Amino acid sequence: RVIMYNFNYHCPSSLQEAESLYAKSEDPMFLAGGHTLLPTMKQRLNAPTDLIDLAGLTELSGISREGNVLQIGAYTRHADVAASELVQTAIPALAKLARGIGDTQVRNRGTIGGSVANNDPAADYPAALLGLGATVVTTKRAVPADEFFVDMFETVLEEGEIITAVTFPVKGDAEYIKFANPASRYATVGVFINRHNDGVRVAITGAASSVFRCSEYEAALSSSFAESALNGITLRTDNFNEDLHASVDYRAHLCAVIAKRVIASMV
Repeated sequence: RVIMYNFNYHCPSSLQEAESLYAKSEDPMFLAGGHTLLPTMKQRLNAPTDLIDLAGLTELSGISREGNVLQIGAYTRHADVAASELVQTAIPALAKLARGIGDTQVRNRGTIGGSVANNDPAADYPAALLGLGATVVTTKRAVPADEFFVDMFETVLEEGEIITAVTFPVKGDAEYIKFANPASRYATVGVFINRHNDGVRVAITGAASSVFRCSEYEAALSSSFAESALNGITLRTDNFNEDLHASVDYRAHLCAVIAKRVIASMV
């Protein structure tokens, strides 16, 4: 039997209290849905001295729309995003993406802010943020998605900085399709495409060490939004993932296959 290291558990009732607890603790961590943090703590791969649970911060949950901006609170659960009529009307692809995350248990516990902050290289939400040109709002600043994701499990978040919401511009049409691992439902490769008057944005997750915008596909599809526009394009694969599920070459092949499926569903 594996037992976690001892830690102090806190359940603050305000953002100010959460930040204060973090500042006073020796080696603290914030807890959102916990789907990555808690398993690593059970395996003794993570040992925070203090666990600060954000579940009691009601101001971090909820979905709203003002004009052409859709805002989703950081502690909003995947199931709530999937079921939201606001999301289904404004950005149907985002609701669809949320419906495809994990299983029922994961969707009813996992949060959008936790997923974004964790930046798992095979997570779904980062592709939506990059593909839609979203903004990550924190207790300190507002960061465009293009500047937020750094590398595997790494973002620009600073010590003690808490994501409070994610805002999405509502424009054009979008679609997301992934080739999912049958056990975890993580994306072996997932492609999110947003087409609007200013051009085309293409974000790919699962393939590389972090989610990325595919400039080669964007340029081709901005000229001709058709499956054939991607023919002959070779992606750089120096930072692509290779594991027991897929080789580098297989992931590169999947990028084109899945992207073409997305295009076909949008034309």
